[in-house]
Amino acid sequence: QVQLVESGGGLVQAGGSLRLSCVASGSFFRINTMGWYRQAPGKQRELVATITSGASTNYLDSVKGRFTISRDNAKNTVFLQMNNLKPEDTAIYYCNAAYQRPLSSSNRDAWGQGTQVTVSS
Repeated sequence: QVQLVESGGGLVQAGGSLRLSCVASGSFFRINTMGWYRQAPGKQRELVATITSGASTNYLDSVKGRFTISRDNAKNTVFLQMNNLKPEDTAIYYCNAAYQRPLSSSNRDAWGQGTQVTVSS
């Protein structure tokens, strides 16, 4: 019912910046929390940042002060501004959205296809 499309990944040198975007579309009543996850080769997927519909945010400790998550509720879009990138940030970044189905009080999760972020030393 909900499709998420990420963009903005790429190759960047250490210390550089990237801005990821994720647009939600499809059938839903409303989107609540949106977030970004990442997964490096051979490692578990980890939560990077989340933002609620009221703009409350949470971050992975290792990205605090470097990454900023934001959203545009009118356009159902979430962003991740990544500054001072480090090689250990290299991973596939996935967009996630918790949404409410029409005529339902329960939430469901949608996932994007992922966008590759590679940081060279």
